[in-house]
Amino acid sequence: MGIQKNIFYLFIIFTVVFGNEVDDFDEATVEVVDESNSIDIPYTSPTPLDASKVYIAEHFDDKDTFEKHWIKSAAKKEGISEDIAKYDGLWLIETPDRDGLPGDKGLVLKSKAKHSAISAKLSRPFIFNSKPLIVQYEVVFQDGQECGGAYLKLLTDGPETKNLANFQDKTPYTIIHVNPKNGTIEEKHCKKPKDRLEDYFNDKLPHLYTLVVKPDNTYEIIIDNKVVNSGSLLEDFTPPVNPPAEIDDPTEKKPADWDERERIPDPEAVKPEDWDEDAPAQIIDENAVIPDGWLEDEPKHIPDPDAIRPDDWDTEMDGEWEPPLIDNPACANAIGCGKWEPPLINNPKYKGKWMPPLIDNPNYKGKWRPKRISNPDYFEDKYPFRMQSISAIGFELWSMSNNILFDNVIITEDIKVAEEWAAETFNKKRLKIHKESESILEKIANVTNEYPALWGFYILVLLLIVVGIMYLCCRPSSSASQKENEEEPTTAEKKKTDEVTEDDPEPVLTNIDQPEPVNDEDKEKYSDQDEEDEEEGEIEDEHEEKLKSEPIAKSGEGDQPVRKRKPRKE
Repeated sequence: MGIQKNIFYLFIIFTVVFGNEVDDFDEATVEVVDESNSIDIPYTSPTPLDASKVYIAEHFDDKDTFEKHWIKSAAKKEGISEDIAKYDGLWLIETPDRDGLPGDKGLVLKSKAKHSAISAKLSRPFIFNSKPLIVQYEVVFQDGQECGGAYLKLLTDGPETKNLANFQDKTPYTIIHVNPKNGTIEEKHCKKPKDRLEDYFNDKLPHLYTLVVKPDNTYEIIIDNKVVNSGSLLEDFTPPVNPPAEIDDPTEKKPADWDERERIPDPEAVKPEDWDEDAPAQIIDENAVIPDGWLEDEPKHIPDPDAIRPDDWDTEMDGEWEPPLIDNPACANAIGCGKWEPPLINNPKYKGKWMPPLIDNPNYKGKWRPKRISNPDYFEDKYPFRMQSISAIGFELWSMSNNILFDNVIITEDIKVAEEWAAETFNKKRLKIHKESESILEKIANVTNEYPALWGFYILVLLLIVVGIMYLCCRPSSSASQKENEEEPTTAEKKKTDEVTEDDPEPVLTNIDQPEPVNDEDKEKYSDQDEEDEEEGEIEDEHEEKLKSEPIAKSGEGDQPVRKRKPRKE
């Protein structure tokens, strides 16, 4: 009851001290949350921060708008079998399988092992001049990624993009470069990033991909708001944007007598007569002797004497049964068993295959290289940012993974517009994922940061724990005294056993126990009585000595000794 009173008093103190502070924020109410339900983050279909700087902004939340704007390809892929040439992959507007926001939808590729293509026009062509190009969209590999891609093509403005129903793999797209000298088109690939990117394709979570190409010929590749690659269009692409000014003459051939060998075997060298190419690298040690204790007559392994042929052994099918071999026990403590063979040692006469020594080649002319000529296709593009204009975008894919979700596509010329678009869409999804995955301690820390008065409650709980521990440690232990009483038997219990016990201590006489004084008349009477008691005592002593010398009579029950007592004189 004492500890319960202490807890009650501490609770009253806490209520008085912190009650006023708690009243200051009425919203700090205790709610029962159903853990089975996911956390809902408020979401509305986003709108661009500045529509004048946006060329396309698609959130896929409105199915009717999507069907009016996006066109599925009806073309066929060239140069492959007719059975798989058609772009017949299935595209649907669906909610995400997991981690979705209320009302949020995306474009989902439902087909695997099929050619799939879909595209949409920009509100106006993007012209590469003085404004940066920012392309941003989300991808979720809902079932993981096996083989294929999820790239977005920036379709070049021209006659091929007038009818998007004909969109296919040969439709011109940017970012590729056209050589102005010969009209050839060549893909350019940026340097590989230093970070590992495999997790983005395997964790089944939404990821945000952003490309920024600036008029100063620099670029950035950003994933989940983190720059994973950056560089220069002039220096960090393979092959380079600008071809070399000189190239090797493709018509020149190396002369037949051109000797590129810097050193050659000495043609005048002769193998020595004592050089034995057939001598082995190792020979038997002729000086070796068999060690003492080697048991040549004992095999290393012997048939298991305890083995028994299985009952289902079929001699015709399985052959003659033989017991399995086991290690010979006779060899357990021996140096070795079986036939002894001397060890091998290196052959001192071994020289190997003879080869003539090398000498400088008198005919050496160096490494042959064709002469350099001016590159007929050379051009210098000092502003590779100024690429061909873009008038549409499209997904043209072949994938072995289905349920690939695309969402929140935007092309703009202002990075702040793209960041705000991501804040209204992607960032909310990641916030929801974070809140659902955070631990109990993280949730407590977040609530405490929001309501600092909870620190008082934590202190109270800690104080109660300390008081409880002190109470349990400091109170007298009833079990210890009980155990002590149990271990120490009473005098009566001792007398019921055969154990040898000490004599009872002589009682101490108190005033109450003192004998009354005797007068002279009774002295004679008491002296006669004492003489009779002394005679009786002598008889009892003789009787006890006789009992000790004779066997003790035992009763039939419990084998306890029966003690005979002499009748007392009245």
